[in-house]
Amino acid sequence: MSRDLTTERPAEEPRLLSLAGLRSAAESLVARIRGGDLGAAPVIGGLIVIWLVFQALNPVFLSSENLGNLTMQCAAIGTIALGVVLVLLLGEIDLSVGSVSGLAAAVLAVTFVQLNWPLALALVAGIGIGCLVGLLYGFLYTRFGLPSFVITLAGLLGFLGLQLWVLGDTGTIGLPFDSWIVEFAQDWFLPPWASYLLVVASVGAYAWVLLRRARRRVAANLVSQSSLEIGLRSGGLLLLLLLATWYLNLHRGVGVMFVFFIALVVAMNLVLTRTRWGRAVYAVGGSVEAARRAGIRVDRIYLSVFAMCSTLAAVGGILAAARLASAGQSSGTGDVNLNAIAAAVIGGASLFGGRGSAFSALLGIIVIQSISSGLTLLSMDSSVQFMITGIVLVLAVIVDSISRRTRAATGRA
Repeated sequence: MSRDLTTERPAEEPRLLSLAGLRSAAESLVARIRGGDLGAAPVIGGLIVIWLVFQALNPVFLSSENLGNLTMQCAAIGTIALGVVLVLLLGEIDLSVGSVSGLAAAVLAVTFVQLNWPLALALVAGIGIGCLVGLLYGFLYTRFGLPSFVITLAGLLGFLGLQLWVLGDTGTIGLPFDSWIVEFAQDWFLPPWASYLLVVASVGAYAWVLLRRARRRVAANLVSQSSLEIGLRSGGLLLLLLLATWYLNLHRGVGVMFVFFIALVVAMNLVLTRTRWGRAVYAVGGSVEAARRAGIRVDRIYLSVFAMCSTLAAVGGILAAARLASAGQSSGTGDVNLNAIAAAVIGGASLFGGRGSAFSALLGIIVIQSISSGLTLLSMDSSVQFMITGIVLVLAVIVDSISRRTRAATGRA
């Protein structure tokens, strides 16, 4: 009696370390690039070029002291950019994140310093005002169909005026240097052992997630990452992060505020990729009508995303105020608004909606702050910074447009 070998074949395990697995991973990467799926490669490549140029012009640029300051400068505007990424995923825009951040900083300063509220309550008030602004935007967008450009442009002007009204004739309000929010933004750094432990634990969790996903895909007879690819990615990431942590520890170490920003990025990435709400955000950004026909409550998605964007803008404004130990009429003004939006786009969030990730905010703000830091070390005028940032922004949009056309031509759109 013949045996049916197909019924006795065991479920395939994730592929073992082999040259065949490495070749398969390389072929898959080449196929994605040819199909227009460039991922973060252009941003990382551009960042490397920026760092090499500024290091050649000024050897101080890549010093541990300067890089430590750069990471701390990324946290506030990077948090604001994280909210902008969410709105861009829907194919919309928020032009008022700077004004909302300044308003939140003003509310914090007035309630904490002048009204003597407990710091925790003042923080809730500042963040809460941001959430209310986002809910207002979402209501106007879903109820009356006003374009997000018009709504948030009005918000940029209106909430800037409200910020000035909240501050009154005071102008600038200093935050106590002995308050924990100021110490959090200026003086809290991880001990070396804690920073190394955090890196190892984070990469271990990352590898575990990849292995778990690979096993699920194998069980479903889908193409999965090989053990070699997972091992190489995890090992390379571990080596890179340990090296960066060691280098930062040569000076003050890894700032707690920067760790907080990274935690926000990772948490938002998990929400976008692992929850029904996150998948709905991408679906609405890809096609509103298709998402509606699939049963997604589109109005609720818009409402929640606008609320989340303004809430993150408020958190970023509070971090900026704590970093400066003050809030005033200039909080949230200047280049804050434009840098937050530019960081989201430069980091890889598509202006056409449906593409991007939480890590777009991280990559983009590192590029923006690297340009700012490098030009400051070269004693160049801020006008040069604006021009270079504008050029980088245009290049990022060109790359996004070309990759979008390539995906459409290859049927990957």
